[in-house]
Amino acid sequence: MVKNSFISVFSQKKNEENPGSVEFQVFRFTNKIRRLTSHLKLHKKDYLSQRGLRKILGKRQRLLAYLSKKNRVRYKELIGQLNIRETKTR
Repeated sequence: MVKNSFISVFSQKKNEENPGSVEFQVFRFTNKIRRLTSHLKLHKKDYLSQRGLRKILGKRQRLLAYLSKKNRVRYKELIGQLNIRETKTR
């Protein structure tokens, strides 16, 4: 429940900004990922949702890679706010 309240506070702040920005898109994908993860804990054999989760994870990973190349400070701030791990660099 603590994470949900944190996300709602963060969403109120982000709704005022551009919904096409990279940060907002990553935020939306993170919400979808958390929702699908909790769904898959109950429905372990829902393979279509697993596929959707993998697709969303890939999209978020590509957006985060783009953001880390363009602006490392905004990237670090975003992963700190969303409480997600930093992606591995090659």
